Amino acid sequence: MRFYQSMVLLAALVFLGGELAHGSDIFIIARADIKLSLDDIRDIYLGDKEFSGNVRLVPVDNQAAQGEFVAKTLAMSVDRYNTLWTKKAFRDGLNPPAVKATDTEVLEFVKQTRGAVGYVSSTPRDKGVIIVGKF
Repeated sequence: MRFYQSMVLLAALVFLGGELAHGSDIFIIARADIKLSLDDIRDIYLGDKEFSGNVRLVPVDNQAAQGEFVAKTLAMSVDRYNTLWTKKAFRDGLNPPAVKATDTEVLEFVKQTRGAVGYVSSTPRDKGVIIVGKF
């Protein structure tokens, strides 16, 4: 029985390993051609701000860091965030942010897309993006 309990504990620790990494910083990034403040980020990801000047904003979610971002920046759960976007899609005809799997994919999307805004879990070192802020 002791072996079984050890294996269950080990499996739980391995499973929670990704969760233990939470608590890291989230860097909000944008393409260098737009101007944003940290106050704008919440409005962008809640679908309440769609333009910066005459540039249409294109938010992108980072699947790997979404839980941390939504909790820190929007003060809600991922389930509530997804429900909000489902309602906005039906009620307002808005599309939710695209979802990319990793920091690298988000960084590439932001660099290549006019008006793009995203977030990553490691300090971006690319001159094609600016860091709007850190949570």
